Amino acid sequence: MRFPAGATGTTLSDSVTGRDTVLYKLGAEAGQTMNVVLSSNNAATYFNVYAPGSGPGDEAFVIGEFTDPINNWSGTLDISGEYTVAVFLYRAAARRGETAEFTLDLSVLGETGARVEGDFADGLAGGPDFLQVSVSGGGTLNMRAGPSAGASIITRLSNGQNLRNLGCRMAEGGRWCRVATMADPGFEGWAAGDFLIEGSGVAAEPAGSGAAISVGDGDERVQFAAGASGAELHGLLAPGESRRYSLNARDGQFLTVRVTTQSAPISYQIFNPDRTFLLDMISTERDYRGQLWQSGDHVVEVINRTNGDAIYSVIFGIE
Repeated sequence: MRFPAGATGTTLSDSVTGRDTVLYKLGAEAGQTMNVVLSSNNAATYFNVYAPGSGPGDEAFVIGEFTDPINNWSGTLDISGEYTVAVFLYRAAARRGETAEFTLDLSVLGETGARVEGDFADGLAGGPDFLQVSVSGGGTLNMRAGPSAGASIITRLSNGQNLRNLGCRMAEGGRWCRVATMADPGFEGWAAGDFLIEGSGVAAEPAGSGAAISVGDGDERVQFAAGASGAELHGLLAPGESRRYSLNARDGQFLTVRVTTQSAPISYQIFNPDRTFLLDMISTERDYRGQLWQSGDHVVEVINRTNGDAIYSVIFGIE
């Protein structure tokens, strides 16, 4: 479970029947204070709290039946990691198949450290040097400016992308990892640990490029490397967004544009320096090559008119 962005706790309403047990997992760091309060319409309902790495069947370090008052506990945590809170019916009520409606108040207070010691350490402390994005359904993962679902989005990471692990910490009830893309220059920020697995040093960046990816609406100037006649850039557009690429070319030169996507085809159009159409909007399923009749900045606008995010590469060539 995760707390809402910026929050330190939450209230849950649920039920448990017979011999079933409801388990809630939440992350916290050593030195923080955890609070657990259970109320129910059935007096035979209790909770246990298990330390990271343990659960039902292991020894609980907090037993709600023995707290004072009963089912109300607050304590400072000794280690960092993912804690488990188990809610269940006492033996006699469980055998009778009774049902309990309950409310569980959970909170974690206090400052978090620079990273989680001994649980999700960075590469220098014995953990993985690299992490990989693992998103169900092959979607994207937000890289944020801070360890919070409410922090601003820096960029979006593609499924399977490898990242440098700069250390993880617990925040909002879950694990957040500070990561950096493999490109240089690239992006650095925080990503939710639920969607990260151990990765490798292979630069599997968006669109397979190993390069930075531009996100959202914007304008970008295309610059060729010394001696080169072309360039490849990468971007991610949400539905309805577009990005405009400006490149300088002369009358009589030939311009080539190719746009490829990792999802459904999107669209692009090309403007002359006087803002008339060189190419009206077409699908990225088609490439463009043509001779220019004006000199100056030509603009290639890539547009996402689909219903989902679009990760794309655009290749420019001038001869």
